[in-house]
Amino acid sequence: MLDAALKALSQILSPPMRSILWRSIGLALVLITVLAIGLQRLLSWLATSGEGWAEAVLGPGFHTPLDVLAWIISIAAGFGVVLGGIFLMPAITSLIASLFVDEIGELVEHEYYPAEHPGVALPISLAATEGIKTALLTILVYLIALPFVFVAGAGFIAFFIATAWLLGKQYFEFAAMRFRPAPEAKLMRRDNAATVFTAGMLIAAFVSIPVVNLATPLFGMALMVHLHKRLSGSRPELIDPRRRPNVPTV
Repeated sequence: MLDAALKALSQILSPPMRSILWRSIGLALVLITVLAIGLQRLLSWLATSGEGWAEAVLGPGFHTPLDVLAWIISIAAGFGVVLGGIFLMPAITSLIASLFVDEIGELVEHEYYPAEHPGVALPISLAATEGIKTALLTILVYLIALPFVFVAGAGFIAFFIATAWLLGKQYFEFAAMRFRPAPEAKLMRRDNAATVFTAGMLIAAFVSIPVVNLATPLFGMALMVHLHKRLSGSRPELIDPRRRPNVPTV
């Protein structure tokens, strides 16, 4: 695992990766700004109009807990773009990864596994769907964990664990689906759930580092390419892309 992480880190700044890195950074900055501003406005609404609406629906007996929740949300809204940018990075990188999954995968395979069958590019619809699903789940986890952020750090812990699972799942399945049908890739991930989750914790730690986390799609995908190769035995006959039905080989 450590060897795979070191290989992924060393390749991020390599000349072939730089083009992807700069494009992913630019896209990430645009998405951070848009999503964080939207989140700040949503939290502001929840702390004001949302409280009155919730009390009207739930009844006056919920006035005190709603007041407390509104106070917590008001504090969160005060952090605005900064708080949103930090917590939304996993969702943002999930979207970006779905756009560059094949470019990154091809570079890693060419650099470290030139003698093996190259992977098959994922259909853009499949990659985009998986990226959007993971991004939405990450945002949902963030909103659920938000009220607990100020309770002995419980929200941070819950968010980190959920992020490790979600990003580990997404990046591993992206790497595996370049060589296997989607159902088989998902089954392989479940059969190696503990290993994939451990690798996901490395990605979750990486995405929690400000500025550095802009390179998360490159690190996460490269790491999981190495992990998939290791779990497959890194033998061409085990991961021949021609096994994927109805997908032309390249």
